Amino acid sequence: GKAFLRAGVGFGGGCLPKDIRAFQARAQELGVGEALRFLHEVDLINQRRRTRVLALAAELLDRPFGPAGPDFSGVRISVLGATFKPNSDDVRDSPALAVTKMLHKTGADVVVYDPQGMENARAELPEVAYAKTLTDGVTDADLVCVLTEWEEFRHADPAGLGELVSARKVIDGRNCLDPTVWSAAGWTYRGMGRPSLD
Repeated sequence: GKAFLRAGVGFGGGCLPKDIRAFQARAQELGVGEALRFLHEVDLINQRRRTRVLALAAELLDRPFGPAGPDFSGVRISVLGATFKPNSDDVRDSPALAVTKMLHKTGADVVVYDPQGMENARAELPEVAYAKTLTDGVTDADLVCVLTEWEEFRHADPAGLGELVSARKVIDGRNCLDPTVWSAAGWTYRGMGRPSLD
């Protein structure tokens, strides 16, 4: 439905991505693969949305983004959200977790907080740090990335969180934050598919 049509880090979960790939495979078996070529493009676009977060992070952190990707060594990044959707502990094909893994590979010190998905996320990606609370997760962060649209994140106090971070920089990977409110609280805000406010 329309929940999958919003700009953001992409869709995930145990069904839709798998179903798209299954339709593609079946179409190839039947010799009509070209008729469903658009599904391949849908999958590629979905994967590129995840990489877009790295480009926004490089911009906000003033780091070059070359063919090998950015180098975020020495940077602390807070990732808010690990599940593929809110109100779930499901991390199967989670865009949030995929982005977290990419950020970790850049050399960043990544700390993840998710209200329900911590145990599953830790099992899937044990090499990053996990915080017990939202405030613990953002403390001393050079960049905050909101990657799952949990109510706790949507209603977080940007002024209060701003007192905890090292730099007031946020990537809204789900366009679930109010850019005007966050900017007014002194944050440099970047949303997926949204123009810069500064």
